[in-house]
Amino acid sequence: LVARVERHVKVEIFSDVVCPWCAIGKRRFERAVDGFAHKSEVEVTWRAFELDPFAPPHTEGDIAVHLAQKYGMTLDEARASQQRLSAMASVEGLEFRFERTRRANTFDAHRLLHFALDVGVQDALKERLFRAYFTDGASIADRATLVRLGEEVGLDGRECAEILQDGAYGTEVRGDEAEARRLGISGVPFFVIDRQYGLSGAQQPETILQVLNEAWSRSHALSAPIGDDAACGDERCELPR
Repeated sequence: LVARVERHVKVEIFSDVVCPWCAIGKRRFERAVDGFAHKSEVEVTWRAFELDPFAPPHTEGDIAVHLAQKYGMTLDEARASQQRLSAMASVEGLEFRFERTRRANTFDAHRLLHFALDVGVQDALKERLFRAYFTDGASIADRATLVRLGEEVGLDGRECAEILQDGAYGTEVRGDEAEARRLGISGVPFFVIDRQYGLSGAQQPETILQVLNEAWSRSHALSAPIGDDAACGDERCELPR
């Protein structure tokens, strides 16, 4: 007999803190985990992905104007899209106030998220960054603001300031982004589960739960099934190992 190997379901979520679908996807993922029979065994790590790596540190003005230019929309179309996203977010218990949001570079925020991972409050900081950007209209490229947000979730403010000043965790952020390219990830959110399953987009909780159950069954089976993993279906793909 082959002994069972007990282990957690490990979920890596590639996302950006200025991505509305990432915030919505976080809520849907949390609802899926709440319905998962082994939710205490789920380990989540947030991985960095910059949607706009060349964004300036600070930008003023209506972000709808930037979106219209970027995606070839009219300004009315961009604002209508924001309204639809706000309505979807509201269903998930989120408050999107796009009139307050300001385009900003997110590299420093991702560096601070890596520090928060080491301390054990990464998920709390991710949540706070989403709210700061989409609800509060905070400039999340401003280092003083990042220090304050870090303190709110239990990080040491002096350590946060030193990390942001000296460039710490930059290598880890670039490593996440290189890994995303290696895995073929071009959009977020993207959920990598046990390095076996990939789930793209802010999927409904039922879809996420199905994949969690499949991952649990596979990792706790007496033996792994034999077959060709090079396949995609039902909006998800087996990832190369």
